[in-house]
Amino acid sequence: MSKADIGLIGLAVMGENLILNMESKGFTVACFNRTVSKVDDFMNGRAKGKNIIGCHSIQELCANLATPRKVMLMVKAGQAVDDFIELVLPHLENGDIIIDGGNSHFPDTTRRTKYVESKGKLYIGTGVSGGEEGALKGPSIMPGGSSAAWPAVKPIFQKIAAQTDKGEPCCDWVGENGAGHFVKMVHNGIEYGDMQMICETYQMMKQGLGMSNQEMHEVFADWNKGELDSYLIEITRDILGYKDEQGNEVIDLILDTAGQKGTGKWTAVAALDAGQPLTLIGEAVFARCLSAMKEERVEASKILGGPGKPFKGDKKKMIDDLRKALYASKIISYAQGYQLMRAAAKEYGWNLNYGGIALMWRGGCIIRSVFLGKIKDAFKKNPELANLLLDPFFKGAVKKAQFSWRRVVRAAVDMGIPMPTIGTALAYFDGYRAERLPANLLQAQRDYFGAHTYERVDKPRGEFFHTNWTGRGGSTSASTYIV
Repeated sequence: MSKADIGLIGLAVMGENLILNMESKGFTVACFNRTVSKVDDFMNGRAKGKNIIGCHSIQELCANLATPRKVMLMVKAGQAVDDFIELVLPHLENGDIIIDGGNSHFPDTTRRTKYVESKGKLYIGTGVSGGEEGALKGPSIMPGGSSAAWPAVKPIFQKIAAQTDKGEPCCDWVGENGAGHFVKMVHNGIEYGDMQMICETYQMMKQGLGMSNQEMHEVFADWNKGELDSYLIEITRDILGYKDEQGNEVIDLILDTAGQKGTGKWTAVAALDAGQPLTLIGEAVFARCLSAMKEERVEASKILGGPGKPFKGDKKKMIDDLRKALYASKIISYAQGYQLMRAAAKEYGWNLNYGGIALMWRGGCIIRSVFLGKIKDAFKKNPELANLLLDPFFKGAVKKAQFSWRRVVRAAVDMGIPMPTIGTALAYFDGYRAERLPANLLQAQRDYFGAHTYERVDKPRGEFFHTNWTGRGGSTSASTYIV
């Protein structure tokens, strides 16, 4: 067998599926796993008879690779990535490439890129989205790191990636250092938001409107034929219609506590560090935290009362209002996510292609949806677009949905049904469109107790003033703004 086009370390399901995907597209792949018996199991099972080379050491893996060598790590994020980098480096030559395909935190990818480059090698940190099925049939791939490595990796990644309905690969170069993993992190944060918004519409239908799972199944099936057409709406439809062997509706048997791996938190923290109002994704993370407090919530439900009002309006109209509120909130989620990416690009010197990122997310990944085509169009028309809400299409979409959105939030408040993400999305919209916010009072408070100074509406920006509010203070002021 000839030398392999690429080597992959880590034979969990994602690693195996990526190998099989690559092999099915005409590439020869070498593989290794720290537990060597897994290599033998794979070679005697799913890899049998295919152009896959099983290796029992990293040295053997690297010896079986065509140059420039490309070694992809599909291992647990964190220390394991650093450990494997150290194990692989001695077997590489200058210009060879290490690729991390796990969910690494973007500052770690930046650090690793610089370290590997200092050793004369190249490094790519790439987001891979789509789960097990995506890895096998075509994921969304978001590579960043050493730009010099991209020409050698591009033919493989773009061939194994998902394709849009126009045949475009859902993969392109994102940017230097940690850019690829940053974009994947934002993708995951948006995923948190999308999932939570859908859950809030589900709770409103179930608890507020008294709908059965079958009725909700039919609603989500209908929604998936329109502007909400997406993977997450599709699977929600399927989940609500699913019954086990005994005829039980499985959704009602699942405990209402949600897990998380931390990527949503990373996105929220990155937004705080950048001073960006990523309110919807932040609330989605906190909603999972609140769901985990199951025992406390059970006790609180016996002690803390609420309105508990039944819904008395037009049920059919409210379902349509929910559709519009979900769509408007989804626009806000992406608007906030793109603002965060724009702030990061400025901070880290990345030249991000925002329309290209929407294209990468158009297929193969968890947040794939028809909606992303509209985002691509918006940035194609105006690459400097500051906020999606300012694009004519999205401005019009929110305008059409606005009053339905408000009716949904009002009804939820009246019935005591929590809507943290849909509610905060509306609050962000009202805040973003407000010419004047009450931050003048906030800054006066800061100046009162901390002499932090303020700017004035009748003076040029950048000129700061301090008031001795009590007559007991002095004229000394502190620093003004730390965002």
